[in-house]
Amino acid sequence: MSLGFLVLFLPLIASAVTLLLSRRRGALSSYISTASAFICLLITVSLVQNGDNKELGSFNWIQVGDFQLNIALELTGLGKGMLLVVTLIGFLVHLFSIGYMKEDSGMARYFGGLSLFMFSMTGIVLANNLAMMFIFWELVGVSSYLLIGHWYHKHSAAEAAKKAFLVNRIGDFGFMIGILLIWGAFGSVNFTEISNSLSANKYDQNLLNWAMVCIFCGAIGKSAQVPLHVWLPDAMEGPTPVSALIHAATMVAAGVFMLTKVLFIIMEAPVAASLIQYVGALTALLAALMATQQDDIKKVLAYSTLSQLGYMIMAVGFAGYLQDGKALGAEASNAGFFHLYTHAFFKALLFLGSGAIIYACHHEQNIWKMGGLFKRMKITSITFLIGTAALCGVYPLSGFFSKDAVMAAAQNNPLLLSIGCFVAFLTSFYMTRLCVIVFFGKSKSWSAEEAKEVPIIMLLPLIVLSFGAIFAGYSFSYSWFVSYDEIIHPNGLLPLVLSLIGLSGIVMAVILYRGRTSEPYKIKVLKNKFYLDEIYLFIVRISQEFIAKFAKVLDRVFIDGFFVRGGAKLVSEVGSKLRGVQSGNLQSYAFLFAIGVILVLFIINSFIG
Repeated sequence: MSLGFLVLFLPLIASAVTLLLSRRRGALSSYISTASAFICLLITVSLVQNGDNKELGSFNWIQVGDFQLNIALELTGLGKGMLLVVTLIGFLVHLFSIGYMKEDSGMARYFGGLSLFMFSMTGIVLANNLAMMFIFWELVGVSSYLLIGHWYHKHSAAEAAKKAFLVNRIGDFGFMIGILLIWGAFGSVNFTEISNSLSANKYDQNLLNWAMVCIFCGAIGKSAQVPLHVWLPDAMEGPTPVSALIHAATMVAAGVFMLTKVLFIIMEAPVAASLIQYVGALTALLAALMATQQDDIKKVLAYSTLSQLGYMIMAVGFAGYLQDGKALGAEASNAGFFHLYTHAFFKALLFLGSGAIIYACHHEQNIWKMGGLFKRMKITSITFLIGTAALCGVYPLSGFFSKDAVMAAAQNNPLLLSIGCFVAFLTSFYMTRLCVIVFFGKSKSWSAEEAKEVPIIMLLPLIVLSFGAIFAGYSFSYSWFVSYDEIIHPNGLLPLVLSLIGLSGIVMAVILYRGRTSEPYKIKVLKNKFYLDEIYLFIVRISQEFIAKFAKVLDRVFIDGFFVRGGAKLVSEVGSKLRGVQSGNLQSYAFLFAIGVILVLFIINSFIG
């Protein structure tokens, strides 16, 4: 077995062993799952050091006539960075979970779900064709459903899992249609073969735009873009390490990564590329506004993730932006992936840090019931502040470099550049608000007063991720999957302007929230997330009730009333009448016979006459 298939199937084997053999031994299941994640990380480091591996192994899966579909693995370019993110963040989340979930009765089920998720994400990264990617895409949806609903006895967790699963199916349906359109247009779903056909100008422009829009629907669902973003904040009902793995670094980034894999289509589909840009920018703006009014520490980070994903999607969309008649291409796409790469470190750090805070505060998640934690949890606080500074784009942390690269992609579109700058201000504002309320001032509840530093097994991932948050933006960190010259960079004063914007957000939040014990500036429309959930619920109820009532009338009046019961009643009535004819009286039979003879003679006479 090649190293590629080993890194793919080892988590699946670990998941099966964990769920089948060690179900009653939670500690053993955690060690098996964590060991498999560590081995996958070591294999990944070996693979990325060997340069591009165009093919890591393949076998023929489906053969129908001339159509052949292979399960084939490849690891090139940005895929190396994505695989490292998946395995490194995955291992650190496993390690953190050993401490966080040690008292959970469903520990084996939890770690089995983590390993299944690792298998699914690795399959997406290593796939060399759209069909194989779609298979693992769906497996990611299944595993995320299991992890979000891990505490299924909680109504909110069960509902969040169902919501995530159903909303993603909407986007995935579009993704599937896009794959079929691509296959119909090119007779292949292999990335290399599609790219070669495009290079030879063998395509229809309108069909390509439609196909790319449909494929983008998959990214809208998985990467939680407007209007299918509503599942992500609710998914915070799952265990916090799950939030770090699925909703900060890997699963939600799968949509961005998928777009980089079909970059050659985006570059030839300007209408679809424009749609991608504006959907990304709109998501970044709306999510950042929502984050400013959230009180749940995980909800703030969830909306922050939505906003940063919007940045990434926007940058990838600029790959098809025509400048002087030429698309920006890989430079813009690489900027989006660069932000994905750095974001994975500092957002995973923030989510795990929030998990440590929640754990120490006896599972309290309301930021207004915390306060003064810097004195009681110094290591956790320092690492969280490092992650916050990186997210805010503070120089010289990693977020500064990647966010500048994203803004450089947008610098030729004044509207989207303005939106991006405003989102940068909001990001600094709501993250500083969070830190001022949680770490400084007086304790606002007994849970905050009794908080203490978490165990070393939970601190170690935070420390490792802190180094990533600091150094991931430097070229030595990412040079093995993309060179510095292949990323678009800002011109002129843009980096300085962005730094001043971020600083102004920090200063304003400190001024407004220092010493506060409750939210002083309540904006209902933002706190209620623009009422989008309520609007969706209203639409679903109206449409669902209308369809249900129509089906009820159709079933009871026409199908059941007319065809089923009506037909049975007709047969019954006719039968009962005819039954009266068979009385057993010979005189009656003779009379009826005579009438019959007369009728026959009458009919014959009529025809002859």
